[in-house]
Amino acid sequence: MSTYGGQQVVDVLQRQGVQFLFTLCGGHISPILVAAEAAGLRVIDVRHEATAVFAADAVSRLSGVPGVAVVTAGPGVTNSITAIKNAQLAQSPLILLGGATATILKGRGSLQDIDQMALMRPHVKVCVAVKTVTQIIPTLEKAFAAAQSGVPGPVFVELPLDLLYPEETTRQWYAADMPKGDDWGSRATRWYIQRHLDRLFAGMGETPAAAPAITVPQFTQRQLSQVVEQLQRAERPVLVAGSQVVQIAPDAAATQQAILNLNIPTYLSGMARGLLGHDPLHLRHQRKEALREADLVILAGVPCDFRLGYGNHINRRATLVSINRSLEQLGKNRKPDIGVLAEPGAFLRAAAAALTPENSRWSVWHETLRQRDHLRDEAIRQQAAQVTTYINPLDLCLTLEQMIGSDAVLIGDGGDFVATAAYTVRPRTPLSWLDPGPFGTLGVGAGFALGAKLCRPEAEVWLLYGDGACAYSLAEFDTFTRHHLPVIAVVGNDAAWSQIARDQVVWFGTAVGTQLTHTDYHAAAQGFGGRGYKLDNPADLFTTLQQVKQDAAQGHAVLLNVLLGATDFRKGSISI
Repeated sequence: MSTYGGQQVVDVLQRQGVQFLFTLCGGHISPILVAAEAAGLRVIDVRHEATAVFAADAVSRLSGVPGVAVVTAGPGVTNSITAIKNAQLAQSPLILLGGATATILKGRGSLQDIDQMALMRPHVKVCVAVKTVTQIIPTLEKAFAAAQSGVPGPVFVELPLDLLYPEETTRQWYAADMPKGDDWGSRATRWYIQRHLDRLFAGMGETPAAAPAITVPQFTQRQLSQVVEQLQRAERPVLVAGSQVVQIAPDAAATQQAILNLNIPTYLSGMARGLLGHDPLHLRHQRKEALREADLVILAGVPCDFRLGYGNHINRRATLVSINRSLEQLGKNRKPDIGVLAEPGAFLRAAAAALTPENSRWSVWHETLRQRDHLRDEAIRQQAAQVTTYINPLDLCLTLEQMIGSDAVLIGDGGDFVATAAYTVRPRTPLSWLDPGPFGTLGVGAGFALGAKLCRPEAEVWLLYGDGACAYSLAEFDTFTRHHLPVIAVVGNDAAWSQIARDQVVWFGTAVGTQLTHTDYHAAAQGFGGRGYKLDNPADLFTTLQQVKQDAAQGHAVLLNVLLGATDFRKGSISI
């Protein structure tokens, strides 16, 4: 049994398969960091707590093991809230460990002491404060199970500092502040403190109970039969697969094969992007039209939220099947004809096994949708050929599509530029696209890139930044450099918050609040120890990208600052 609380925390992390610990240091949490280093966990210290949580989120999505971030008390915890909320809405199962003041000083005005539980409770699945050393191991074991069970999500565990340090050290701290007098009040205070300490450390060395099991909702054979029957009848089926289909990362390859065997025209969103690579079964354009013409629509881990027009994009006469781990999302905005509370990847694999494959099935429907994709792709290529000031963003994205490696992981952090890339740059493999999810959070980029490069050290990691989003985490180039993580960042620099400006200027006649400048982001990256390039001439696009790839292959974090011209490609694209 470990000798102090910090070691007990790390013991649990190791048993759970955690390899990386993301943090920004603080005295409240030092014992965890020291124990992690001694145990061989890789401790990645970042420049903002939100980055630590975003990195843990990325590890959760890519590895199937909940990522872990540890932050100090007070502002360390408050700085993490946006990232935690993003993980909650993206259903990412991560663990956030928060330091806290000593148990006996709660509410007495000690440094950075606030009510962290009230602050965090609305944004996590489980929010728990550990009160004795013997609670550390069972609480953390339950936290890992809770994060992955049912609808996955983040869990917050508060760990007071006097539980983390060695018992001898903690007792010395308390003794130094005890009253020394022999009066009744002094003796009573010493007795109270001594009793408090005995409670904190009681039971050290006892063997904790077994870790709880992870529970995942299961579909029934009747539900499977109903959906298979609908597929056998359908003439124009459409599958829309979202992040939940790859939520259990080790099963992603099997789920990919199942979808290919089902042979249903498929649209991918969220973390599912890349699941089918360049297979023609995967369609990217005119999804709304396909859904309005379909006679069977299967939503696999996709709610009827703003991305599907709150269900209005789907043909009212079509049979709607929804498979989701969340009961709330299962019927959000539109009740399905067949609702299946289950893990979507497992359901699709079972459906593929139950359905006799027919390569000719729905061939005319396939060809109709593929022709639409082809026409849209051709229109994009024509727009990419248009001359603009500086670099045409579509030309940049289509060139990236040609040049990224077969193992590349793509990170999207931005608005207009990243959405343009989503139409044009195709992830090659399952679990190779990371974006914030439905919360639409800016600032995820550096943390996601950290997590991705650690999980996939041999892969190219391309961080596609909007110039507005870039500023949120640009300082993490220092982190990339210190930890020898050769991430490639491409900044689409159009000197504006273009996603907002496009509509605001038309509606209100002013660009107020949306204008930026062509900042030298590459120079900032150089200042943090990385390589930096500025690109403003279309003739240099291919050779500059080659240089960027070469620098990364040699172990350098690199930022390419691309000055963009204006296009109408995404006019009228604001979401509400």
